[in-house]
Amino acid sequence: MTTAQHTKPYTYGSYVGGADIGGDTWVHVLSSRAIFEDSFASLRLKRDLDRGAVALASVPPGVVVGRVAVADETTAARALTVAAEAAVLWRAAPVADRVEFLARARELLLDKADAIVRMLTLEGHPLELARWEFRGFLEMCEQSTREFVRGQLCTEYRTADDRVRLIRRCADGVVCVNPPANAPMSSALLAATAVVAGNAVVVRAPRAAPLGVTYALREIVAPALAAVGAPPGAIGSLCGDPEWLLRMWLDSPRVDDIMYFGGVESGRELERRCVAAGKKPILELAGNDIVLIWRDADLTAAARAVTESFFGSGQLCMIPNQVVVHPAVADELLARVVELAEQLRPGYPDDEGVVLSPVLRHDRFHAVLADAVAHGATVVTGGSNMHLDGSADSAGFFLRPTVVRVDGLAAARELVAVREETFFPLVPVIVPEAEDDERLLEACLRFVDGNRYGLRNSLWARDAQVIDRYVASVTNGGLIKVNESHIAFTAPLPSHGGTGLTGGVFGEANYPMLRASHLQGVAISAAGQPYGYR
Repeated sequence: MTTAQHTKPYTYGSYVGGADIGGDTWVHVLSSRAIFEDSFASLRLKRDLDRGAVALASVPPGVVVGRVAVADETTAARALTVAAEAAVLWRAAPVADRVEFLARARELLLDKADAIVRMLTLEGHPLELARWEFRGFLEMCEQSTREFVRGQLCTEYRTADDRVRLIRRCADGVVCVNPPANAPMSSALLAATAVVAGNAVVVRAPRAAPLGVTYALREIVAPALAAVGAPPGAIGSLCGDPEWLLRMWLDSPRVDDIMYFGGVESGRELERRCVAAGKKPILELAGNDIVLIWRDADLTAAARAVTESFFGSGQLCMIPNQVVVHPAVADELLARVVELAEQLRPGYPDDEGVVLSPVLRHDRFHAVLADAVAHGATVVTGGSNMHLDGSADSAGFFLRPTVVRVDGLAAARELVAVREETFFPLVPVIVPEAEDDERLLEACLRFVDGNRYGLRNSLWARDAQVIDRYVASVTNGGLIKVNESHIAFTAPLPSHGGTGLTGGVFGEANYPMLRASHLQGVAISAAGQPYGYR
């Protein structure tokens, strides 16, 4: 990573048809250090800058890192018009050219690695988490992923009498994307890969964190698309509130798909609205992943995987949310997890070694923890607030990584912490009732596959028969891992997507270029071939 650090504030308008469009209103982004050091003064400054009461030139250097124009309805409508025009041209481009976009994007990612990681820390992501996300971007563009996608988009067969049969995926058209405020840049980069199918993509940059999305689309996606000959309207970005933009997308005949990242309740409501409006909903909602640890597991590695629960203080959808551990090794596993969890520390997002982030919903954390204790769970470590320096205080922005022990599998889902995604640093470790391994394994597999959510699941075991049973039985989820990091990205496997409450009615593993396209068969014969059923 060699890119020089950008010192002047970035300024971006709406990006429509390859042009930068300013606006009367701007959203300003302050450095994460300024916010940490004096949150109240920083938020007041941001409010004054956004409403034009303070000039940007009057702010000391380094406090404001960028600003993004807020789009009006005219600009948003124009974005859909040029996207629809671009989609007609881009979908006709050769598949090889469209897949080549991923290779060009990878080159730009590597060239701008430092800036991308910095952008992620500006969104509040700790440095270790930002580097993990960056590795995910690269895996999304790896050669093995490109080869898989190329084969999925079009496969050709020739018969003995030289007839051509194609099975191909056709672009849906215009895909509009609403990324989440907790991970907007990484979600926008994922969604932008829908262009590989021949779609045009329009992304909303959240007003709460617009800079990373805008930077990624302007500095990575747009140049990579231009390098492979895509029309400028193939990618667009707008900063604005979601309510009126979603309403415009639902009402517009130019929009074909809406990709939405967010909570289950709001996502399922949008799914209903999309179907009613004739749009395809592509949902990335909550996760409630399970790690199953068998009696013969590598407990050192498994414990490290469990502590991935605390990345970003648990505010990520694809981390482990609960653990089921064989009773024969439960005490040893808990001891190892506690030792690792107690080593984690808060810090500034750009500090080395930091994985914890501030948590806003402390009331929810304490309510869920109290519910677990009321249902018989035992707090093994954590359970309190702390300041940036690690000192305990009920007013602290951070939460201590918290592990609770839950004895008994049968009633475990009575606990909110087990039944629902929690989105803070609390992981329940469930110890099933002791019984023979055959019945115990069957109960554990039913428990994992019976999860209402379905993003990722993982297993730690050495016994080949246990692994085979797990792989055969666990069909819930977009991705399963065996003896691997739960959160690691692994090309060419999909990085996102899932079943149940995670992906909605149409949920599955998410390659955006596949989910934002549809299967079509094509038969081509030379002139003069006879009619009939041959």
